[in-house]
Amino acid sequence: MIRLPPAAAGMRIGLFGGSFNPPHAGHLHVGRMALRRLGLDRLWWLVTPGNPLKELAGLPTLPERMAMARKMARDPRIVVTGFEAALPAPYTIETIRLLQRRLPGVRFVWIMGADGLASFHRWQAWGEIAARVPIAVIDRPGMTLKAPLSKAARVLAPARVPEGAARTLAGRQAPAWVFLHGRRSPLSSTALRARGQSEVVKTGA
Repeated sequence: MIRLPPAAAGMRIGLFGGSFNPPHAGHLHVGRMALRRLGLDRLWWLVTPGNPLKELAGLPTLPERMAMARKMARDPRIVVTGFEAALPAPYTIETIRLLQRRLPGVRFVWIMGADGLASFHRWQAWGEIAARVPIAVIDRPGMTLKAPLSKAARVLAPARVPEGAARTLAGRQAPAWVFLHGRRSPLSSTALRARGQSEVVKTGA
């Protein structure tokens, strides 16, 4: 049996997945922004066993990355979990199918950075993901104009929700998505690894 974090019917829970290799203050910024702007009750950081679209060589173990993520989270509403490692396939669609089957009364929202939206059309069953859960896209440096012009964004354009109605997103029927603008964090795990900054847990928010 896959063990999920506690949840109750009617809760609004954001799902923010990633390798968190390493976690950094940008993750915390995105998390707090999503909680506030979307009116969420909880945000689950889904620490993945590995991204099928990325190189896995040198990836720290899941327990190591979860421990670093818990140190960074610093918010009682953010829950760090690695349950995806027990799924039969490493795809977001499998995660969403499981959660909706096990917790049908919870209102889930998928959270992604704007860089994720730019490559969303490459995800496994991306159309089904969009049809199952509302999506909140957080702006990223260099993506403010590029992401809304991506293939997935163009296909889903009729389902875009005005930013001023972001707090209604969790209660909407999918497909529905919103692009959230605001202070953009320049941090990225890829850049931090390139600079050899493995101890970024000390970074504040």
